[in-house]
Amino acid sequence: MRKLVMVALALLMSFSTWAQCAMCKATAESGQAAGSTEAAGLNSGILYLMAFPYIIMAAVGIAWYRSQKKKSATL
Repeated sequence: MRKLVMVALALLMSFSTWAQCAMCKATAESGQAAGSTEAAGLNSGILYLMAFPYIIMAAVGIAWYRSQKKKSATL
């Protein structure tokens, strides 16, 4: 039952994110037509948000690798 509730909440919350994406798209399109640099700022923000999880996972992977390497060297 708990999984069903979690799935339902995830589906209900996704509708508000689509609305935000549409608003960002409209802002970027109207700003770009007027010669504004808002679209470049949005693209930079998207790239930042996209890259950060990979950076965190790389740091965790490197830390784990070093830990395992140190552990095997002591054996």
